[in-house]
Amino acid sequence: MSVADTLAHTSPAELESALKALASERRLQILEWLKDPQTHFPPQEHGDPSEHGACNLFIVDKLGVSQPAGSRHLKVLVDADLVIATRRKGWTYYRRNEATIASVAERLNTI
Repeated sequence: MSVADTLAHTSPAELESALKALASERRLQILEWLKDPQTHFPPQEHGDPSEHGACNLFIVDKLGVSQPAGSRHLKVLVDADLVIATRRKGWTYYRRNEATIASVAERLNTI
């Protein structure tokens, strides 16, 4: 789906969900780190940072929060479709959903 298609199908509820997800310093930090996971996280055994993103354990550790708190932040980002979770060999990797992020930014420009 193109960014234009995503924007055309972004409902007010989806925009609200994305804005709520972005209303957290920690979640914004996660999105920033995921722009360049190779720079911000150590090497990973089972996931390619360019393709799969960063392992949840590395993200939680870098945030400096408990596993439940880190998982909650990641779940909010996934539920808002700002981040994509990929399971690989028992681990979950997270990467940015650039189409949704672009759609939210474009939608904000129309307000």
